Amino acid sequence: MKNIKDLVVMITGASSGFGEVTAKMVVDNGGKVVLGARRADRLKALVDDLGADNAVFAVTDVTKRADLDNLAKVGTDKFGQIDALVNNAGVMPLSRLQSGTVDDWDRMIDVNIKGVLYGINAVLNPMLKRGAGKIVNVSSVAGLSTTAVSAVYSGTKFAVKAISEGLRQEGAGKIQVTCIYPGAFTTELVDGVTDDFVRGIFEKRNIGQLAQPAERVAEAILFALNQDVGVSINEITIRPTAQG
Repeated sequence: MKNIKDLVVMITGASSGFGEVTAKMVVDNGGKVVLGARRADRLKALVDDLGADNAVFAVTDVTKRADLDNLAKVGTDKFGQIDALVNNAGVMPLSRLQSGTVDDWDRMIDVNIKGVLYGINAVLNPMLKRGAGKIVNVSSVAGLSTTAVSAVYSGTKFAVKAISEGLRQEGAGKIQVTCIYPGAFTTELVDGVTDDFVRGIFEKRNIGQLAQPAERVAEAILFALNQDVGVSINEITIRPTAQG
């Protein structure tokens, strides 16, 4: 992947799932990574694995704008600039509206919407000034259609779709924008579902058996990042073949 070599990629939610696997693939293809997540021990272990010449981290809560600004600064201080952003951090505590899990709603809005905006804000103006940048926002197939247990989660992921399209139009000619809509893949998102009604649905549908490896989504992210500056892969929907 010739366009990944020497690319400096800032990744949120980098301590597990899509973020962790994407970081490894970027470095395997000659790039550098700037890793943000809340779990310092996981980030440190990942940087030790990737090598200090290739990776740097900062403990990052994406609900805090200052944390994203700091992550971008840490990456810029280490590698000179941020060439690409993968807005990957997200939470998915699904439930019906009647359950009244308002704290979960607030958390999804803060992480899934504000976190994406704060990430963009931390890197966009330097990219515009240089005239080049790559931004990949991870939405969900729940950002394309809604179910009875995903009203708020889908709302946040539809917002990521809208933000991505607005960013694409605003940054035309300079910023390559991709929005990815994954289906059921192996991440820690399902662990955040505590609602018994939703867990019953997951068990009935064998979601755990259906889920495919996170590497498949990371490969799609790298495909987007590898495009020449004149091409932007705007949207990628990726599901297990068995997912209805």
